[in-house]
Amino acid sequence: MSEHSLPFYVVNAFTSSMFGGNPAAVVPLETALDDDLLLAIAAQHNLSETAYFEPQTEGFYKLRWFTPKAEVRLCGHATLATAWVIQRLEGIQPEGLRFETLSGTLTVKEVGSNSLAIDFPAIETREIDAIPALEDALGVPVRSLRAAAQDPWQLIAVVDDQRTVEQCSPNFEALKSATPLCVAITAPGDDVDFVSRFFAPHLGILEDPVTGSAHCQLAPMWAGMLDKTDLMARQLSERGGNVSCRVLGDRVELIGSCMRYAEGRLYLPR
Repeated sequence: MSEHSLPFYVVNAFTSSMFGGNPAAVVPLETALDDDLLLAIAAQHNLSETAYFEPQTEGFYKLRWFTPKAEVRLCGHATLATAWVIQRLEGIQPEGLRFETLSGTLTVKEVGSNSLAIDFPAIETREIDAIPALEDALGVPVRSLRAAAQDPWQLIAVVDDQRTVEQCSPNFEALKSATPLCVAITAPGDDVDFVSRFFAPHLGILEDPVTGSAHCQLAPMWAGMLDKTDLMARQLSERGGNVSCRVLGDRVELIGSCMRYAEGRLYLPR
């Protein structure tokens, strides 16, 4: 069987540390590949997300994200990593960089010399009824539970303080049984505006290191609770990461840095 090769990069997003933040695999495509192959590559990488981008017109790309088990409709850290690849490794400046995605058109711009800002939709949430099985699975008391008003795919469990977020040790099988949705747990931070962690066991991700899409919900929620539009957030995974958030009406700007970890080639069946 003949084969062809594609470049790929592994980039740590929302960090300035070589071994921090959330690693994403980024694969540039010249033409579209079969979805089964895209999913197989993502499963082989076994990272929380593999991003595929395909040029459309100057400065405009089609962008898709896959976990090891499924395609997702919004991913922040892999978008940041993709923009970094385009900017740093292909010599294309990110001013006006646009991505066509399942969540509409997303834009990325350079902020200073070391950071990129992603323009994402701000997703408003509302309080919903408690789910006792979810609270039991998380193993910590939940003060309130929130979800997007329309078509939710993530839940927000608000707890009392940062220590509770740090001590949370979910039963992941019970969590999968309690809800088919991803779950963010969040609280006010000790030295930042808010902290969080993020669990998605049904997508093959027990705990995501840093989750941009979660901040599309978390930032508007905390902006309302704290009465401020510029917020500093920290995700308290083992790798950890910082996300600077700016809520601008129905949009939210997520700002972070990236570090290249690896690059190479994929050898695929033709």
